[in-house]
Amino acid sequence: MTPLFGTGSEGGRERAPDPAPPPRAGGSLVERAVGALRAGPRSTDWIAREVLRLRGPSGAAARAVFTLLGSDLRFQVDASGVWRLDPALPPPGPALRTHSFAVVDVETTGGGYGKGHRITEIAVVPVEDGVVGEPFSTLVCPGRSIPWRIQSLTGITDEMVAHAPRFDEVAETLCGLLDGRVFTAHNVQFDWGFVEGHLLDARGEAPSGPRLCTVKMGRALVPGLGSYALDAITRHFSIDIQGRHRALGDALATARLLVHLLDAAEREGASDLEALDRLVRERGSRKNRGPRPRSGLRRRQPPPF
Repeated sequence: MTPLFGTGSEGGRERAPDPAPPPRAGGSLVERAVGALRAGPRSTDWIAREVLRLRGPSGAAARAVFTLLGSDLRFQVDASGVWRLDPALPPPGPALRTHSFAVVDVETTGGGYGKGHRITEIAVVPVEDGVVGEPFSTLVCPGRSIPWRIQSLTGITDEMVAHAPRFDEVAETLCGLLDGRVFTAHNVQFDWGFVEGHLLDARGEAPSGPRLCTVKMGRALVPGLGSYALDAITRHFSIDIQGRHRALGDALATARLLVHLLDAAEREGASDLEALDRLVRERGSRKNRGPRPRSGLRRRQPPPF
């Protein structure tokens, strides 16, 4: 019985790859695969040998190729195990780790910005090349009282923010920290809603770059957790939170969480932001349709050696 996916043999002889320069040594394995396939289609054996540098049994090597590329929609493979780039999808963008991330956490007076609630504390933690950088944090005078239940949760009192800077006094600094970076937060819609509202009121504009949600990333990349609240998912990665429900403590923990999730995304073959977005959306839509495989995304399967 002929396997659904072979290893690039035709007529009993291995298909010889067209002449091409070897993939460049730098970058992730997915980036190297993209570079090789831009020169033309390549067999599974060729990718295993020239991209993954595998010299072991062909069955194990083929499985490694399918594990690396099988869930990335930019790659196509035919019945003979020959891979090519999907011409209908855009070429890969900058690798995930080459992006600069601004991990943000805000504490607020409670409900939504549109209902008159305001930020009481904000922290921004940069992440560059997988390294957590020097954080910025400040209390913010919200111009209104903080409900008692919120004071009990965060420990931030009316007295603490009474002489803190107003948001418009720190807006310039915050824009400098956010510009050119991927805005990242745990439940990004909440944090971004407050930051955007404040910036629009203070400056008439807000950064328009990409935004990343570590809750959605966690659900896609770490399936099976009972909860994806910050306490639960950081516990999964053995990340301590120093100062829970304070902007700096939560932002630092989220930044460390982001580093773990970027590692997981790269292992899943999401080599750039667009591939990560597709992976998160695909796994989210499968969850909404009902039960899903443990891995979260049905993969194209390697040959059954």
